[in-house]
Amino acid sequence: MGSLMRRILLASYVNDIAKVPFSDDITADSVLLFRRNIVDRISTIAPFLTLDSDPYLVVGDDGGLYWLIDAFTTSANYPYSRALRVGDDRLNYIRNSVKVVVDAYNGTVTFYLFDPSDPLINAYQSMFPALFRPASEMPEGLRKHIRYPELFVGIQARMYATYHVENEQVFYNREDIWTVAQQSRGQGNQQASDAIEPFYILMSFPGDSKLEFVAILPFTPANRNNLIGWLGARSDGDAYGKLRAYHFPKTRFVDGPLQVQARIDQNPQLSSQLTLWNQQGSKVIRGNLLVIPLDDTLLFAEPIYLQAERSPMPELRLVVLATQDRLSYASTFDEALKGLVEARPGQVEATTTTTQTTTPSPPTAPSPPLGTDVRTLVQRANQALSDYRRLTADGKLAEAGAKLDDLKRTLEELNRLQPK
Repeated sequence: MGSLMRRILLASYVNDIAKVPFSDDITADSVLLFRRNIVDRISTIAPFLTLDSDPYLVVGDDGGLYWLIDAFTTSANYPYSRALRVGDDRLNYIRNSVKVVVDAYNGTVTFYLFDPSDPLINAYQSMFPALFRPASEMPEGLRKHIRYPELFVGIQARMYATYHVENEQVFYNREDIWTVAQQSRGQGNQQASDAIEPFYILMSFPGDSKLEFVAILPFTPANRNNLIGWLGARSDGDAYGKLRAYHFPKTRFVDGPLQVQARIDQNPQLSSQLTLWNQQGSKVIRGNLLVIPLDDTLLFAEPIYLQAERSPMPELRLVVLATQDRLSYASTFDEALKGLVEARPGQVEATTTTTQTTTPSPPTAPSPPLGTDVRTLVQRANQALSDYRRLTADGKLAEAGAKLDDLKRTLEELNRLQPK
C-alpha cells in the first residue's frame, strides 16, 4: 500500500512540474551544456592532450565566434633527450600536433591534426579514429587565424640558447651560452627581474616586403645584459612553423632590455614622475618591454600604467620608446614615435629625450630667486606646486618634472632655515 501511494504522489508531482510555464527560448532542440569552460570541455574529451594556457577568440567567415587553442602531445620518457620543466611537469618530448576549435555558441569541439608525423598522435588517432580531422578540413576563415603557440616558442628558445653553437669545442666548453632576455618589474627598491615572454608582432623579414605575424623572443649572453640575438617563429601560410634566428656580431654592443630600462630609470623627469605616481593611493605598473626589429634598428617599447588602489583597471599613462642612442616618451605611441624620429643626432641625449604635446601653454610666472626670507620661499613652493599640477594635467611631463625639482630644492631650503 505504501509503495502504491508513493507512485501516486510522484505522478502528481510530475504533472505539476509539467504545468510550469517555460521560456519560449527553450525548445525540443535546446541543449544543456554541463561543461561550459572550454578547457574543461576539451580535457574531458581528450585527457591525453596538454593544452596551451592562452586560448583566443576569433571571428569566422560566417560571423560566428570560435575559440582556438593549441594542444600538445607530451612525454617524459623519450630516450636520450634533455628534460625541461614546463609548468608543473618535467618533459623531454613535446609536439604541437593538434589545433582545437570550440564553437562559442553551441560548444561543438573539433580536433584538427596538424602534425601527422607525430608518432604519439598517430597512436591516439588509431585508438580514436573519429576524433581527429585532417588540417585541410579546417575552414579557411579559421585557418588564417592559427598562430605558432607561445609555449612552444618559449621551449624551443630555451633549447636554442645552448644548441645554437656549431663549433663542437665551443659547445663542449659551454663558452657561448645564451639566455632569454630579462626585464625588470616594479619601481625603485621593489624591482624584480623575470624572463621576457614571447610576444606577437607584425613585421617583414629582410628582403621581403610582406607583413607576417611573428612571435619574437630576444636573447642575451649568459650572465650579461647586452642583446646578442633574437628568434622569430612564423605563423602565416606555407611559412607556418618555421623559425628564423638572427645573431648580432660580438664586436657590436647592443643594449639589452635591462639596460634600456636602466636608461628609463635614469631619466630625471621620467624617474621623478614615476616616483610621484608610485605613492600611497596608486601603483605604477610597467608593461612588457617589446623588442621590435625595424630594418637595421631595434625599437624598444614599454607601456607604463597607473592603477589606483580602489580601481581594478589600470590606465595607460605613458609609452616609452628607445633606440640604441635615443629615448622618448609621451602619453601615446604616435607622440612618442614622433619625438623619437624628429630628434636630431647630437642634440638629444638618450637619458633626457622627451616628447611633449604641441599645444602652447600659458606663460608661467618666473620663480623668485632663492633667499633667506621664509615668506619668499613659501610663495616659490606654492607657485612650483601650482605649475606642476597644471603641466601634469596638460601632459607636459618634462616641464612638470622641472617644476617638481624646483619644489624639492625650495623645501630643502626651508628645512635649512628651520630653527635647530
